[in-house]
Amino acid sequence: MFLQQTKRTVLLALLMVVAVVMAACGDKKNEAATADKDEELKKITFSWSGDIGDLNPHTYMPNEFFSQAMVYESLVYYGEGGELQPALAESWEVSEDGKTYTFHLRENVKFSDGSPFNAEVAKKNFDTILANRQQHEWVELIHQFEDTEVVDEHTLKMTLKNAYYPALQELTYIRPFRFVAETAFPESGDTFKDGLVEPIGTGPWVLKEHKKDQYATFVRNDHYWGEKPKLDEVTVKVMTDGESRVLAFEKGELDLIFGNGVISQDSFQFLKDSGKYETKLSEPTSTRMIMMNTQKEATKDKDVRLALNHAFNKEAVIENIFYNTEKQADTLFPKNIPYADVDLQPYTYNLEQAKTLLDKAGWKEVKGKEFRQKDGKELTLDFLIMSTDNVQKSVAEYMQGDYRKLGVNVNLISQETNTFWEKGFAGDYDMIFTYTWAVPFDPHSYLAAMTTPSDNGGPDYTAQLGLANKADIDAKIKQVLVTIDEQERTKLYASILTDLHDTAMYIPVSHISNIAVYHKNLTGVEFLPQQEEVPLNKIDLQ
Repeated sequence: MFLQQTKRTVLLALLMVVAVVMAACGDKKNEAATADKDEELKKITFSWSGDIGDLNPHTYMPNEFFSQAMVYESLVYYGEGGELQPALAESWEVSEDGKTYTFHLRENVKFSDGSPFNAEVAKKNFDTILANRQQHEWVELIHQFEDTEVVDEHTLKMTLKNAYYPALQELTYIRPFRFVAETAFPESGDTFKDGLVEPIGTGPWVLKEHKKDQYATFVRNDHYWGEKPKLDEVTVKVMTDGESRVLAFEKGELDLIFGNGVISQDSFQFLKDSGKYETKLSEPTSTRMIMMNTQKEATKDKDVRLALNHAFNKEAVIENIFYNTEKQADTLFPKNIPYADVDLQPYTYNLEQAKTLLDKAGWKEVKGKEFRQKDGKELTLDFLIMSTDNVQKSVAEYMQGDYRKLGVNVNLISQETNTFWEKGFAGDYDMIFTYTWAVPFDPHSYLAAMTTPSDNGGPDYTAQLGLANKADIDAKIKQVLVTIDEQERTKLYASILTDLHDTAMYIPVSHISNIAVYHKNLTGVEFLPQQEEVPLNKIDLQ
């Protein structure tokens, strides 16, 4: 009896061992199958200098343009050469008086959660944007809105107070005129004050995972109405340092480096010369420049501003920092920007002329002192730069050396992105590194933002408050935006750009180009019409 029981026990134990081994083998097969399936997915990783924020198209910092453009879409798309193309609106008509726009919305469009896009949800988005007009004052279209009206399920009417020539162009902007799903709205209906329940858009990408200040992972939107991305998944790592970005790229931890200021020009040239990678440089998109605060003690004097323009050797910067990859800028906008081809006299490099101008302004050389003085006070300027922009640091250090020759002491104040803009809007600087906004914003929206103190626009408003003719410049800007006659509009723009150039408060440095560096197994890397867009819809992994 005991022997039979023992045999049965041993047999049962053997069966259990076999079952465990078979189960383990099955688990390994499943894991291997999952791994194989995961390997089949097309995934890439690139990096950005800041976190994507809460991914709300109706708000600003710390949201990033590129990620908002991945998830949300506009009624109209800004295409190559400024062509206005159908997006969520497949067609539109404009009334004879230029005040009424009727949009025929694309049918069968769904948000990423499967809910429908229609005129009702489009109007709800416009309503919450217009309920927070003061937050979007940098966009002149906000001031021109009368109302929106649902005509039927797929027809939306927009009525303006005046005929406003850039209306369609401003509707292409990445923010704030993009659309979230009904299910994304908070209970209050106010997406600016109370945020989103979830970031749900109609765009080609969906946020899968987000770890603040570390990474964000996006997957392809299966409900997308248009041509779907070739990639299955994109991970965006937060990297604030350009050299770390280059090292990660060389190790294969990043597939793509894209944008401007993300790595130094030295690093770009090094990667290009190695021959191991593909590199591209876009056509000029906007202007990299230094802006002076006309309310500060030294820079409120035009002679000082003129001196600082003449004492900066831009040619040397273009050659030694940019390796001639960017073109020298002498005006606020590149001449290929609409209405910007104005005949303006550049402020050429002339150190002796700069010294004479500072003498005239009362800032004199003092024997035994390195820096000029006036009334016993040293000529010291605080120069605000963004710590995550590798190009700003290089140019600022070069400028610091040029101004030392002039007898001007420059303190470089390096700040992370949010603090940089807070100080910028507050006017807490003598000089600040900034840039124009590129198409479709330039020139009209960049200029319009000068007329308003909105914290979501640009810092120019505060910087210009010390100008005697600011009110006149603002009036001309507001006038040009509602001028229907093309010839009159062209004259007004010429007058505005001449006035701004004559203030000498801007020191244009170069016309910015985006860079792309990527491994040879990527295809479809190209530059899109809007400077802030990353071509993730086009990229394929071989």
